[in-house]
Amino acid sequence: MEINLISDTVTKPTKEMLEVMMTAEVGDDVFNDDPTVNKLQQKVANMFGMEAALFFPSGTMANQTAIKLHTQPGDRIFCDKWAHVYNYEGGGAAFNSGVTCKLIDGERGMFTANNLKEAVAGRADIHVPYSRLVCIENTTNKGGGACWNFDELIRIKEVCQKNNLQYHLDGARLFNALVEKSETPEQYGELFDTISICLSKGLGAPVGSVLVGSKKHIEKAFRIRKLFGGAMRQVGILAAAGIYALDNHVDRLKEDHRKARMIEDVLSSLPYIKKVEPVETNIIIFYVSDDLDSSVFIKKMIDKGIFLTSMGEGKIRIVIHLDFTGEMLDKLLAELKKIKL
Repeated sequence: MEINLISDTVTKPTKEMLEVMMTAEVGDDVFNDDPTVNKLQQKVANMFGMEAALFFPSGTMANQTAIKLHTQPGDRIFCDKWAHVYNYEGGGAAFNSGVTCKLIDGERGMFTANNLKEAVAGRADIHVPYSRLVCIENTTNKGGGACWNFDELIRIKEVCQKNNLQYHLDGARLFNALVEKSETPEQYGELFDTISICLSKGLGAPVGSVLVGSKKHIEKAFRIRKLFGGAMRQVGILAAAGIYALDNHVDRLKEDHRKARMIEDVLSSLPYIKKVEPVETNIIIFYVSDDLDSSVFIKKMIDKGIFLTSMGEGKIRIVIHLDFTGEMLDKLLAELKKIKL
């Protein structure tokens, strides 16, 4: 039995999801003529209480489109030093939009309104870039699935408004945060100028992300998506999977979180584990002791048919997803307990 926990992107469509994909009504989305895509976009826009939405082939493209529509070359954006838009999108902010990133030294991928005030403060003359955009990632990937405090997000919004900054949310795993914190999409829709959500992570769709915002922003995003090569044709087959995921796979995220906390409990009890980051959602990040090299540990697990991933800086990551069964959980916990220094 192979257990793949490198990410929650490794899931396969369920039988029911495949059925709706195979029977989806399709058209040419480049001409806004795919009814299933249009249904997905309207569904997500309504869900967040925002004016419009646009379907993308990837979360990276959705985020990069948001950065481009909010900025001009030479501008500056603000994000945490662990933010996905800075670390894991191939340098796209610089390549696609010609902007620089002012990195904020937050905690587990999250900074405060006061941190942002300090980052924004200072000279504002021809020697420094224009400040344009703040990017938030919720939940934080490199921060171990941590959830932002919503009141702090409100305070950050106030700093944005005072400094004429746009506010974008990389919500790749936002639904994990919503389920865990008992928050609603509408709360986030009221707060952010644009939001990207991913359908192919915890929600289990095979492909796709959605960018939501004002009608004006999404009209501009439609052109940028074309520029980036993201315009698709009969993509309703994939949009149908996204609709199914939103209708059926949100509440079940609680089960992923429960399994993650069970793994956290076991890891915390093992002598070869140096540290486990607090687990809130479906990501577990931990460090093995100095006597056990992380690459050696990962190899030991691979030999048992269990696949984990390194996040650098000694971090090892486990990500729980809908294909991770109770039987797999039992095997993982048993194998973790067998590891010796």
